[in-house]
Amino acid sequence: MGVLESAPAAGSTRLLEDVLASVDRRTLDILEHRRRTSQPHGRNWLVRRALLAGDLLGLVIALVAASFATDGGGFAEIGLFLCTLPAWVVLAKLGSLYERDEQLVDHSTVEDAVGVFHVITVGAWLYLLAFWAAEAPRLDLDGLVMFWALALVLVTALRAIARAWCRTTVAYVQNTIVVGAGNVGQVIGRKLLLHPEYGINLVGFVDEAPGEIELRGELRHLAVLGTPDSLAEMVKLLDVERVIIARPGGSTDDPTEIIGRLRDLDVQIDIVPQLFELVGPRACVHTVEGLPLVGLPPARLPWSSLMIKRTIDLVGATAGLILTAPLFAIIAWKIKRDSPGPIFFRQKRLAMNQREFTAFKFRTMKVDTDNAAHRDYIKATMTAGAELGSNGMYKLERADAVTPVGRWLRKTSLDELPQLVNVLRGDMSLVGPRPCIAYETEFFAPHHFERFLVPAGVTGLWQVTARASSTFGEALDMDVLYARGWSLGLDLKLLFRTPFQLLRQKRATA
Repeated sequence: MGVLESAPAAGSTRLLEDVLASVDRRTLDILEHRRRTSQPHGRNWLVRRALLAGDLLGLVIALVAASFATDGGGFAEIGLFLCTLPAWVVLAKLGSLYERDEQLVDHSTVEDAVGVFHVITVGAWLYLLAFWAAEAPRLDLDGLVMFWALALVLVTALRAIARAWCRTTVAYVQNTIVVGAGNVGQVIGRKLLLHPEYGINLVGFVDEAPGEIELRGELRHLAVLGTPDSLAEMVKLLDVERVIIARPGGSTDDPTEIIGRLRDLDVQIDIVPQLFELVGPRACVHTVEGLPLVGLPPARLPWSSLMIKRTIDLVGATAGLILTAPLFAIIAWKIKRDSPGPIFFRQKRLAMNQREFTAFKFRTMKVDTDNAAHRDYIKATMTAGAELGSNGMYKLERADAVTPVGRWLRKTSLDELPQLVNVLRGDMSLVGPRPCIAYETEFFAPHHFERFLVPAGVTGLWQVTARASSTFGEALDMDVLYARGWSLGLDLKLLFRTPFQLLRQKRATA
């Protein structure tokens, strides 16, 4: 399997030579490692089996612990339980707990939580009923509750450990080709490069006019490998596991023809939809006499959803302020000792429906710093062609204006803690689009104003998934995506992922 594993057919010799001369060093290293280790399988095979091992181990440990901690059936019950493990695997399969990592670029254990809860809850009751009907040794009700609780914790934890281990292996890395090297394709390519945690190795692009394409910014070291006509051959030669079909600039090649050429290959195909800026997670596909339609639900939140969201905000902000009160005092003392000026920075921001309010943050800059540089930076980073800063991120460097304590506060995002006061006051929510400054709306596209249909947030989709790895325009698109795809589950997922994102960010910048 792969470009370096066997001699190519005579007709592929020239293509092989051209491809090997074009791909970067990382791709060659991955291919060489796969040839040297005779690795027959990739990410999908690896992750499914690692998750399966974690699930079975978690269930067995939970059952053994519950059985010996309560009046269970002991070894006889454990032996019978081991015989039921295939049924648990079927339940997990029905709950789609093994397919998502294959389909999604960025799938985390947090997103499995609801599915794991359902599978273990249903499985625990089926176990009780089946063993009761067969009059077999079994847990009593207390033991069943203990097994259920332990299984939830252990299976979730072991799934996280399994994924973390998989991500340290070369087998987890997916060689990927993007079809279409226009603006959309290059945006996708840049996002993949800036997020190594996705485990995606961008091999290169194919396009109808390879000689006329100029790859920009971080993509300059890559190449347009050829035209879609040779895509299937490249997939086989380069062990490609994922193909992303963007909108080829000026291409006359029908995407259905491209997909048809890949039909017989074991490759995941992702398609960037038309109007991708507006298609959120709540979009549904329905049909009219076989013609598929993508339905976009209204972006505005109903009154009941706003009430639920507000209740969570009040409880979360109150608890957060109480727990972080000592930290508030320490930070205030450090700011006052570090530089002259107030402890808090106050700035007019725009909330839901573009209502203006005063946002609070810990002061991280010297007093009376001019905002002209920030205004120019926002304008410069509205487009996908924006260049990264010298810090390797889309983040304005103000070394001359940021205080020493301010650098630490920004690095840890602790400067935003006072926004919990804004949440209590009803100006903001715990989760939502970043509260923007009024002059930033000068650079909005028409659809960007949909971000004002939901409350602004302390954390949100942009902060968790991209942060300084996206341009300002892309951050606005993610705000619109959040507004169109809002759900209670999405808010809870983003809240749970925020601490992990901050830790990841801290490690990356340390």
